[in-house]
Amino acid sequence: MEKSAVISQRILQLCRERNITIGKLCSTAGTTASTVHDIVTGTTKNPRVFTLKKLCDALDITLSEFFDTPEFNNMDQEIE
Repeated sequence: MEKSAVISQRILQLCRERNITIGKLCSTAGTTASTVHDIVTGTTKNPRVFTLKKLCDALDITLSEFFDTPEFNNMDQEIE
């Protein structure tokens, strides 16, 4: 699975678990709706770590917790 798809799925999963909308996540994180929309739809292939950190803060998790999933842990290393 593509990295951007795994990030998107993780954000959506965390929102479902917390019963919040993407819009609520954006306002809590202080990010624009278009930024998060682009990440979730895969338009943004490599979101900035700073943006993901803001989303994690809004979700009350660390970046480590965000990335500590089987999908991320089993992902092949990308060498570009």
